[in-house]
Amino acid sequence: MKKNNFKEFFATSWAIDNKTSIYVLAVFITLLGISSYRSIPKEQFPEIVIPTILVNTVYLGTSPEDMENLVTRPIEKQLKGIAGVKKITSNSLQDFSSIAIEFNTDVAVPEAKQRVKDAVDKSKSDLPNNLLSDPSVMDIDFSEIPIMYIQISGNYDLDQLKKYADMAQDRIESLNEITRVDIVGALEREIQINVDMYKAQAASVTLTDIDRAIAAENLTISAGNISTFGMKRSIRVQGQFKDLDVMNNIIIKSASGASVYLKDIAEVKDTFKEQESFSRLNGENVITLNVVKKSGKNLLEASDKIKEILSKDLVNKEFPKDLKVTLTGEQSRYTRNTLEELNNTIIIGMILVTLVLMFFMGFTNAFFVGLAVPLSMAIAFLVMPALGFTMNMIVMFGLIFALGIVVDDAIVVIENIHRAHQKQPNIILAAKQAAGEVFLPILSGTLTTLAPFFPLAFWPGIVGKFMFYIPVTLILTLFASLFVAYIINPVFAVSFMKHEYDTPDKSKTRKRIILEIGIALGLSLIFYTAYAISHSEVAFGIGNFMVFAAIMILFFHTALNPYIKWWQEKAWPWFMHMYEKQLRFFIKGNNPWYLLISVVALFFITFIATGIRSPKVLFFPDNMPNAINVMVKMPVGTDQRVTDSITKIVEQRVVKVLGKNNPDVESIITNIALGAGDAMDFSRNLASEKGKVTVNFVEYKNRVGINTIEYLDKIRQEIKGIPGAEISADKNRSGPPTGKPINIEITGENLPELIADAASFKNYLDSLQIPGIEDLKSDFQENKPEIAINIDRERANHEGISTGQIASEIRTAVLGKEVSKYKVDEDEYPIQLRYSLDTRANINNLINLKITYRDMNSGLLRQIPLSSIAKIEYVDSYGGIKRQNLKRIITLSSGVLSGYTANEIVAQVRKLAADYPLHEGVQIKLTGEQEDQAETSAFLGKAMLIAIGLIFFILITQFNSLSKTVIILSEVIFSVIGVLLGIVIFNMSISIIMTGLGIVALGGIVVRNGILIVEFIDTLKERGLKTREAIIQAGRTRITPVILTATATILGLVPLAIGFNLNFETLFTHLDPQIHIGGDNVMFWGPLSWTIIFGLSFATFLTLIFVPAMYIIAYEMKIRLKRRKSNKMIVVND
Repeated sequence: MKKNNFKEFFATSWAIDNKTSIYVLAVFITLLGISSYRSIPKEQFPEIVIPTILVNTVYLGTSPEDMENLVTRPIEKQLKGIAGVKKITSNSLQDFSSIAIEFNTDVAVPEAKQRVKDAVDKSKSDLPNNLLSDPSVMDIDFSEIPIMYIQISGNYDLDQLKKYADMAQDRIESLNEITRVDIVGALEREIQINVDMYKAQAASVTLTDIDRAIAAENLTISAGNISTFGMKRSIRVQGQFKDLDVMNNIIIKSASGASVYLKDIAEVKDTFKEQESFSRLNGENVITLNVVKKSGKNLLEASDKIKEILSKDLVNKEFPKDLKVTLTGEQSRYTRNTLEELNNTIIIGMILVTLVLMFFMGFTNAFFVGLAVPLSMAIAFLVMPALGFTMNMIVMFGLIFALGIVVDDAIVVIENIHRAHQKQPNIILAAKQAAGEVFLPILSGTLTTLAPFFPLAFWPGIVGKFMFYIPVTLILTLFASLFVAYIINPVFAVSFMKHEYDTPDKSKTRKRIILEIGIALGLSLIFYTAYAISHSEVAFGIGNFMVFAAIMILFFHTALNPYIKWWQEKAWPWFMHMYEKQLRFFIKGNNPWYLLISVVALFFITFIATGIRSPKVLFFPDNMPNAINVMVKMPVGTDQRVTDSITKIVEQRVVKVLGKNNPDVESIITNIALGAGDAMDFSRNLASEKGKVTVNFVEYKNRVGINTIEYLDKIRQEIKGIPGAEISADKNRSGPPTGKPINIEITGENLPELIADAASFKNYLDSLQIPGIEDLKSDFQENKPEIAINIDRERANHEGISTGQIASEIRTAVLGKEVSKYKVDEDEYPIQLRYSLDTRANINNLINLKITYRDMNSGLLRQIPLSSIAKIEYVDSYGGIKRQNLKRIITLSSGVLSGYTANEIVAQVRKLAADYPLHEGVQIKLTGEQEDQAETSAFLGKAMLIAIGLIFFILITQFNSLSKTVIILSEVIFSVIGVLLGIVIFNMSISIIMTGLGIVALGGIVVRNGILIVEFIDTLKERGLKTREAIIQAGRTRITPVILTATATILGLVPLAIGFNLNFETLFTHLDPQIHIGGDNVMFWGPLSWTIIFGLSFATFLTLIFVPAMYIIAYEMKIRLKRRKSNKMIVVND
């Protein structure tokens, strides 16, 4: 085999020599990539695993302070020594201790749980001996947020609605994708034994007597087997209650020997528990099912399966026709809409990129360069399942980000083949030569582009876990683009690229156009016929697409092609001539030095202008609300019915702001007690003092009214002025779970001093009325109402009765005791024993109840009034004592009003806190979002340094020259000018996350084109050209790929930056393009997109003008140094 006398890349040469294999491979990659994309789970945001373990301990009859000292502190003492712990927080409540241990994100949940279990086991020797059960250890899944709410309502009582809700719950929970379904607002069936205290006392019957009698009678027990006539028969004693009459007629034997029917001293009722939670939809009472998805499962599939169960099995089938079932708060709508918009953005970006390339390369070359996008993405899709990736908006943005970059390699390869083919008629030799010529600069350019993303892949913390998907997606896609550029694109070029000077046969061209249009129209007729028969939207859509393709073919050849020829033959050559003229000017004489001074001066002026303009600084970009949550908090101990009444007032005020039948509002959901807490609160307990009104808006593209942020501002104003209630309104937050924007932690060991300082500092801040603070709230509950029963221990012991007996009697009398289960088919309902409502609701009746007991000394049965050995006292106690990292803590927090940023408010609060007088040992610290922001800023700065270091190493390895490396790296530093100028000119905000990420990523992107220029200057110098001429020729030769790669990257991001959305699916299937500007995606990703666009636009000027000027400066300085050295040597020799 004859060896070529030019540099070539073996993989490209092999691919060109085996074209058929490459085409088959391309088809395989495409089909497998599509299949993989369809199977990858879809969700709105990536599910973040925050290793958090919860330790719960119950110790009845213990105050919060005693709970802290006896239970919480001993367990914390052992927990503090565990490795990998980020934060320990605890809450000591009445009878209950809860400790949350948050680990660093690199610790696996099972490992974290085992470490906590081991520590809790060590602490057991220090805990009270009379705990009813050991502390429980459980892990928390923060992804357990409802994916939809199902409201059931109709002209039925709550008991019947509950049965329908149970049916739906059972069906939905059977799905593999669902963790659980919580029912809110329903009644729970209960068998109540309400004892008449006075009748029971008259009969000398105690609650314990009734308890024993019920438990002993309601039994079915196996008694073994017996053989009769050669058959074994089992013996079963059947005693379970069949109906309530059996229970009513039970005879109770008192300790005194008296016998009495249960019905004579108590009322047995088949009824319901007191309603503990309430739920409303648009002001009407409903039962709500909160559906929670399993982590890692496909959200869209789960939603579709639930809808299928409801529509095919339940609604109008097992459910009566007049039963109303409503779906609200459905996450899959937003997820589907987000993924749909991002998919369409990719298509728009690809069309724009292909359109621009068409003017430089012609349609055929541009089309095959454009194919690098889907092929690179298909390869990435094949790898993603192995990494455990889901298809979420972060991954989708990574693909959009990569859109303009993945074509860069293909552009350089195809453009170089196109240029080489002008001189080498043999396309195979031209392709091998061109690919080999640019292999090293493309490889190093790709590596420098990826350099910033390698450190970003190791981003620590919760924010890092969230953003991790972007760098990994880019790394996968860009490595895939290298493969496509060197293996697949050259094969396309060899097969379809025409020689520059081939004279086209107009007759053949005309026939080919007619044939192409005819095929497209013929296929459209076939699909229209299929649509007429089957009414398939897909067939109709394909038919419309074929008609569109025919129109585009005609448009291209009749209208667009002449403009492309004009651009290629006149406009672009003129532009290149003007560029050459400017380049000659800037490398002439002292002009390079003037240019350097000007750019450095502009760099400093830009920073000064940014400081003067003072753009708003945000941690994460501000989003437009898809939902508004109005939180209602009453004093601890408030009855749920009172909370409900206040929440109704709030609900009415919210409706007043929104107006009735508002087309922008999907639903207004109200929850009381259950489901009324913060979404990030891992406690799912009932909280009777809490209520929540949630306003869900329709998708952005379907809104017709005002900006939803304005609704939030109006609601905040309207809900003010309700005495006795803490009410706040906030929007759903996009991005990773972070702390509150304003979070003030006050710590200290002396509780009274801590309480005093926290209250004093809160009052001080309230008095200042700092603009932007919504409403500062304390998490410390100081006035929890209690009735303390103080026992005269000496007298009680003298009477022969213990504190435990007294407490047990009162607990059973008021709270009740589950004495057995009442079985109906497969269901079981609790049998609850306690005193009648009139007795247990009156503290005077309770204090006068007679405690019946047997005196252990005399053996006699005795009765003694509770009032003779105890007194009652109305007191207020602490609702709970919170600790963080073993210190007592009180937290003040607030949201931020629209138009303000947390950073500007926190700066003022931090200054005030530094000068505020506090008791010794009390400290004030600002945390929450600020901690995450500081951690992120520090990491991004570190990542930028690592990226520059990696780029420096790659460049120094390629060029073996410090000066050339510094020249190219200067682009990275000075490209920041473009970013800041864009922010200042267009008055944009700076997002710590998005702007910072964009600047880090920009560093790798801008270096690539600098490498192309510098590397080709060196190549031309090796061929014998003088330095200045080599610079001019390199600029002329490389301006096309430089402009194309920069334009491709910018155009790939423009649709997302401006929020342009066009639905290609509905365009063809319904002839409805659904065009709109803005939305959630542009709010979230706009700052990052504009950072890249501004920076890369300015960096293109640096590449084409500044880099050549710096090259000539470096060259001249080297010449001068050499002359000085030679002059010194001559002097020494003389």
